[in-house]
Amino acid sequence: MIRILLAEDMSMLRGALVALLNLEDDLEVVAELARGDQIVSEALRVRPDVAVIDIDLPGLDGLSAAAQLHDRLPECRALILTSLGRPGTLRRALECKVSGFILKDVPPRQLTEAIRAVVAGERVVDPQLALSAFDSGAENPLTQRETEVLRQAGQGAEADEIADRLFLSVRTVRNYLTAAVTKLNARNRVDAVRIAREAGWLDHHGH
Repeated sequence: MIRILLAEDMSMLRGALVALLNLEDDLEVVAELARGDQIVSEALRVRPDVAVIDIDLPGLDGLSAAAQLHDRLPECRALILTSLGRPGTLRRALECKVSGFILKDVPPRQLTEAIRAVVAGERVVDPQLALSAFDSGAENPLTQRETEVLRQAGQGAEADEIADRLFLSVRTVRNYLTAAVTKLNARNRVDAVRIAREAGWLDHHGH
């Protein structure tokens, strides 16, 4: 029996995935979570063979959780679910030692096959994701400071909070945000955060 921990914050999708996986004779969902920061403690408790983790989770993003999981429970494989169009993330996923990286909207059979493959020690990367990672080749146009300020803004911080955190003046923070909005051809700050996030530029520190 392959024991699965599933972390997905959309409850409807999580319910559907649990039902689907439990239909398979050799698969069993032993834990289901909606937050990234609960993954490691739960995995240490139930000792799954594989953790199926959505990349966008509250509390802690899926890749950071997978990296922690690898440190604490190396025998548990991590399979990341993502949506297309985030080139920066594949590289980071491989750095985080994940065993699999597949699209959320693959047919169910592909997901169950991917789970069996990673448990067997293979690495599974969706070909579409691999292609988009190399196609886009888009370099992050933002400086490290602009990226950091935008990342903080994306977490809901206001300019004065960001200034405190990064030891900058509020005016400097606003300048960075304006520069980021301009470089990304964004409509506003929120739009700039969305564009940078979709490109995978806010997922990790630096470039």
